[in-house]
Amino acid sequence: MMRRCILVSLVCLFAANVAAEETLRCGSKIIKIGMTSAEVLKYCGKPTSTEVEEHDVRSGGRVVGKTQLNRWIYNRGTVGKPKVLEFDQDTLISIE
Repeated sequence: MMRRCILVSLVCLFAANVAAEETLRCGSKIIKIGMTSAEVLKYCGKPTSTEVEEHDVRSGGRVVGKTQLNRWIYNRGTVGKPKVLEFDQDTLISIE
């Protein structure tokens, strides 16, 4: 029974840590995967810096188009390390 409690506790701790990495707090708003760049800009303001990469879109072995990966970096001051938000086209796909 004790092992089971420890295992459940560890799983919950891991899940909470993963969930924390997939969100960002800007004021009273929570930024999460799937939001648009306009929503993030509205709640978090202008990023400290940005980067843009162009990637090939492939189907099978052929290139069928291009897509842009936008990286927005928010320096959080003394609160912690910078947060990096990645957008594919206009949709937030990751928060690091």
